[in-house]
Amino acid sequence: MFAVLLAISIGAILAVQTAINAQLRKFVISPFLASMISFAVGVIFLTITLVSSGSSLGIPLDLLLNQPIYIWLGGIGGAIAITTNILLFPKLGSVQTTILPIFGMTLMSMLIDHNGWFNATQYSFGWNRIFGILLVLLGVLLATAIRSKKNEQYSPQTNKESVRNLWIWRIVGILAGMLLAIQIAVNGQLGKVLHSSSHAALVSFFVGTITLIIIVGLKDRSYTSIKEPFKQAAPWWIWIGGILGGSYVLINVFLVNQIGNGQTVVLALFGQITGSLLVQQFGLFNSLKNRIQPLQIIGLMVMIAGVFLIRIF
Repeated sequence: MFAVLLAISIGAILAVQTAINAQLRKFVISPFLASMISFAVGVIFLTITLVSSGSSLGIPLDLLLNQPIYIWLGGIGGAIAITTNILLFPKLGSVQTTILPIFGMTLMSMLIDHNGWFNATQYSFGWNRIFGILLVLLGVLLATAIRSKKNEQYSPQTNKESVRNLWIWRIVGILAGMLLAIQIAVNGQLGKVLHSSSHAALVSFFVGTITLIIIVGLKDRSYTSIKEPFKQAAPWWIWIGGILGGSYVLINVFLVNQIGNGQTVVLALFGQITGSLLVQQFGLFNSLKNRIQPLQIIGLMVMIAGVFLIRIF
């Protein structure tokens, strides 16, 4: 029972992390800088954790030279996905920012499994998986239907444009989830090579941090906005997004060994959706408060059933 509750809790952590990073963006303005800070905090947290456990931080030179280049680059996908979530949160709200990437992640993970990409174990499509992805798609449509219907009631002149923009952002959310699935597959292979999932997570966070440092330098041309949260007396919790992300990775490693990968994924997704509902319903972490509708809850349950079919069977 403890492992089950822990799996649900780490899923909720991801929903909270997205809300926190969205608030961090309000102070530093740039979504790229907010992501960079989150990743950098994650690197510090994972480094301290690994050093405290007595693990080595070094990587043998022969591994760096003999492994395919993509195996070290999973953090780039994670950096893009986290930044996308920060952009999506104020436009789509907590629930849609959570469920659309889940749909993209589920779809891409099925393609990776079916084709054996990134040296993943190959699992061919079966009727249960096909039916599962249809349920996930139905759940997404139900969960987003309320928001679309409400938008139709506002400003007839800009209605078509606003609805079109919403769907563009929704597609971006799905693509972000697909990137996360690629990152998970790549990091899984890296974990096998390094014989440590925690070490693989640190490499991923480190690469993501370097990627975002370069992007901020090229696009924003300044890092001075890091000072703004201090100047504006921002709440302390806006800095802990990276710690939550690092904790998610570390606890996942523990749970996979306790209850298996399939159950861990399904329970964590349930926790992630539940967490997003709570964030949106109560406006937690200064996010926009938006009452959850019954149809959305039905959609989320249908979606969970679809993910269950895909991941367990």
